[in-house]
Amino acid sequence: MEQYDLFESIEKHESLDVLNYQIRACERCSLSLTRKHALTGEGDVDARIMFVALSPGAKEDSQNRMFVGPSGQVFNKLLYAAGIDRKLVFMTNLVKCMLPKNRKPNVDEIEACSQFLNEEISIIQPEVIVPLGAYATNAILTKYKIDKLSAGMSFANINGRILSNENIKIFPLPHPAALLYNPSFEPETIEKYKKIKTFLQMGKNF
Repeated sequence: MEQYDLFESIEKHESLDVLNYQIRACERCSLSLTRKHALTGEGDVDARIMFVALSPGAKEDSQNRMFVGPSGQVFNKLLYAAGIDRKLVFMTNLVKCMLPKNRKPNVDEIEACSQFLNEEISIIQPEVIVPLGAYATNAILTKYKIDKLSAGMSFANINGRILSNENIKIFPLPHPAALLYNPSFEPETIEKYKKIKTFLQMGKNF
């Protein structure tokens, strides 16, 4: 690693440490009353790919780690099938606290965490953001003013397709938890995840 890259990585770690302290101490919404942990992002600070899921599950809330529950097992399987090293990506959540009874997030809960997600993206500076599921996808597309969902296109129409504006490329994918309920979609989903490996091999020219 060149000296400049090393210093940049150190700065990223330091910035992320400050942000993670703020996330753990957050009391911006009522989820702070029911959580065990406010889950911070996890992975390579120099990652070219950032995954954004909806929120921690019960296992994640208990262990304070990303993707360690049933959906995490599926996620690991998808990454393995696609030839992607989990250690080389960055993973985070749209909502940092577990949603009670796996309910849908409220608007104020998404808004309360939006600054944290924006700062994570700013620190990591990924080439591609991979939102997992409709909620994360809608939030990311809104952030970058790409209005595919608001224009009447469903998540089913856009997942597995690369979307972009001048600043970032976005590649919506099904959340791994979807395969827990519909395992027949696994072959199709694996093929979509394999595209991420292709992006990495192509560099920035895609």
